[in-house]
Amino acid sequence: MPVLLFDIDGTLVRSGGSGKAAMDAALRNAFGVTHINDVVPFSGRTDRAISRDLLAAHDLPVTLENERRLTATYLELLPQALAEGTGHVCPGIEAILENARRATGVLLGLLTGNVREGARKKLGHFGLWNYFPAGGGFGDDHYERDDVARSAMRELAEHHERDRHGEEIWVIGDTPLDVSCAKAIGARSVAVATGWHSYDELAKCGPDAVFEDMTQAGELVQTWLK
Repeated sequence: MPVLLFDIDGTLVRSGGSGKAAMDAALRNAFGVTHINDVVPFSGRTDRAISRDLLAAHDLPVTLENERRLTATYLELLPQALAEGTGHVCPGIEAILENARRATGVLLGLLTGNVREGARKKLGHFGLWNYFPAGGGFGDDHYERDDVARSAMRELAEHHERDRHGEEIWVIGDTPLDVSCAKAIGARSVAVATGWHSYDELAKCGPDAVFEDMTQAGELVQTWLK
């Protein structure tokens, strides 16, 4: 039976820049930063790695205490940023999630660089959090997405009392890092160009399937839901 592990930003939802806005505001509120150095990449990365690099980019001590302080402030500010943003659920996602939830044996999970509480707040805002009771892998403890993928597999195995084989597991994401972390756990991958990376750029990474958006994935989705 298939395991579908979804990335969040650019795959399930487009948050309209709300996550970055909340992180920038957290730098200002928690550390008194007056000028944001917009040099740290966010796409496909874990919140922990982003927090570490933001501290370094603003000449702040890169310590575990400061990472936690930045993340905690970010989580406080995220709901307001989401409420003020212009985000939306990506095309085709709600239908896929609803049909997968109804299908026998399909397991829905997350494989995201967001910390768990940030994932809950983002997906809760867009009405999608309850599709993922199984949990998955999150960016709380890891700097690298490959490690998040491995932790997702451990969490799912603990909750469902058996290991899943690679051919059963699909990672669905919008970045080259999603494709590479699928390979790290022997999973198949779907790349979708609803984030910051183009169809051609994603295709060069060697995913098992690539789509402009998930409305084009009907034939593949039907194989998942059999």
